[in-house]
Amino acid sequence: MKDMRTLAKKSMGMISALMLALSGSVTAGTLVINSDASDPAPKKAWAEVIEKFEQANPDITVKYNLYDHEAYKTTIRNWLVTSPPDVVFWYAGNRMKTFVDRGLFEDVSDMWQANGMDKDFASAMPAMSVNGKQYGVPYTYYQWGIYYRKDLFDKYGIAVPKTWEDLVAASKTLKDNGVTPFTIGTKYLWTAAGWFDYLNMRVNGLDFHIDLMDGKVPYTDPRVKAVFEKWNDLVEPGYYLDNHASYSWQEAQPFLYNGEAAMYLMGNFLAANFTDEVRSNMGFFQFPVINANVPKAEDAPMDTLHIPSKAKNKEDARRFLAFVAQPEIQTMINEALLQIPTNNKATPKDDEFLNAGVVMLGEAAGTAQFYDRDTDPAMAKEGMKGFQQYMVHPDRIDKILEKLEKTRKRTFKQ
Repeated sequence: MKDMRTLAKKSMGMISALMLALSGSVTAGTLVINSDASDPAPKKAWAEVIEKFEQANPDITVKYNLYDHEAYKTTIRNWLVTSPPDVVFWYAGNRMKTFVDRGLFEDVSDMWQANGMDKDFASAMPAMSVNGKQYGVPYTYYQWGIYYRKDLFDKYGIAVPKTWEDLVAASKTLKDNGVTPFTIGTKYLWTAAGWFDYLNMRVNGLDFHIDLMDGKVPYTDPRVKAVFEKWNDLVEPGYYLDNHASYSWQEAQPFLYNGEAAMYLMGNFLAANFTDEVRSNMGFFQFPVINANVPKAEDAPMDTLHIPSKAKNKEDARRFLAFVAQPEIQTMINEALLQIPTNNKATPKDDEFLNAGVVMLGEAAGTAQFYDRDTDPAMAKEGMKGFQQYMVHPDRIDKILEKLEKTRKRTFKQ
């Protein structure tokens, strides 16, 4: 009887070990990806990428978790320190560096070297590097600029603005005729930051802008104040959408599409939302010159994939990043997003807005990632609050800049 009990225990132990081994193999073959690609075009594009990856890697099952943009920006900070997925969607530049500095993103430099990515991603490499090492794979970047209603410009005899004075005059004509010159939604604050980026780069130049992003320039500097003096040309006369602080960027789109507003400063991801009817009425132009002596730099944010340092399945995560780096996959993703592939062997879609962006970025004096990607997160948070507050209460600009300067000193320990 004792022997039977011993045999039963051994059998149960063997079964438990087998079940453990089986569960381990399931875990090892499951790749957990957290994504914020929740708008219709990227949602569809990434569903196709996942399907193709699973077909090419039948030993891997992907668990793909999709989150709202704004919630994602907050929750990723918790996942990375506690129990992260195997792959996360994120952004290049300072937004990436913040997590690298905290040891939360995996060094994938060996992948770059083994796959010749230093050549295929030559222009993207600086934005993906910290101290000479690479920490992710970029999959897209895109131009920013002003999208406008060609029919409204034609109706009121407005030529495409080349200078700031042209833009202000066009805005006055539109407003005088009952059309809102610019739609914008600043409920989520980054849209206002796009305006600050462009005004600062056009007034003071890219080098000054990057110094400001790096905390090297006070927000109370007269050159920063000069940016808001220009911005006043549009804010004071009411050339922006009324109550814009109550709209998200998506909720501000219909005003452009139905002709109530004439222009929108936005990234080219906007174009993926155009219906055929809307597209036939839309044009695009580069943010106008303010100071003719300042070379034209552009915002060209880059979206990226990373492996968290505490990920459980790094081997399959690397297979996924290598898969997404391939030119044919980058071509497929960016055709759907109407954006520009970061792999220089990939082919951008033949599209009027994309073509304009490719030419514009090719001729740019330099590029920035975007305000909240270029500066420290704590500074970005307060800065963007300040920009939105200024757009609603322009008379408070001095107090706003003083508050931002206090944040700068605290953030950059000055």
